[in-house]
Amino acid sequence: MSGHHHHDDHDHDHEGSELSEVALRVRTLESLLTEKGYVDPAALDALVEVYETKIGPRNGARVVARAWTDPAYRDWLRRDATAAIADMGYSGMGGAHMVALENGPGVHNMVVCTLCSCYPWPVLGLPPVWYKSAPYRSRAVIDPRGVLAEFGVTLPPDTAIRVWDSTAEMRYLVIPERPEGTEGWDAERLAGLVTRDSMIGTSLALSPDAAR
Repeated sequence: MSGHHHHDDHDHDHEGSELSEVALRVRTLESLLTEKGYVDPAALDALVEVYETKIGPRNGARVVARAWTDPAYRDWLRRDATAAIADMGYSGMGGAHMVALENGPGVHNMVVCTLCSCYPWPVLGLPPVWYKSAPYRSRAVIDPRGVLAEFGVTLPPDTAIRVWDSTAEMRYLVIPERPEGTEGWDAERLAGLVTRDSMIGTSLALSPDAAR
């Protein structure tokens, strides 16, 4: 499996204590507030969804847009993604290194965590439910093309699909291809085309038309 990294020391409790503690605190707070009637659980779900799909991934979108518009930054991201991403103010993953995977003509990268749900949360926020699901975790490795098709992505038959397995020590950010028709756009406008799923590799960046 080209590009598939597997580490034997990849065990189930490595969500990273920082994430579990935060998640735990959030959960405790949630149940307290819900009990006291301060918070409507539906409103809470809506809040989580905003963080999952909008607020969280905005960080990653800014990283991608900067890479699209600034060749020096793009090179730095290729060489040392951890430092390049920290330069944007996004870090806090304990011992984890970030690796940027660049999509290009003939190559599409896709990220999975086969043993649990390691996820680059400083740049992407909360992992979507499907990322943590057993079918995605197993099938992304066995049949990435089929999984992509289910997400509505059909790549040319000669495009190589590389699947990368996240671990506690290594997390990945996919840099999708810059959409055509965006010449002259500034980084802020470009960031609006970068979706969470395009940075996991289960979709492409939006076309200017789709973004409208």
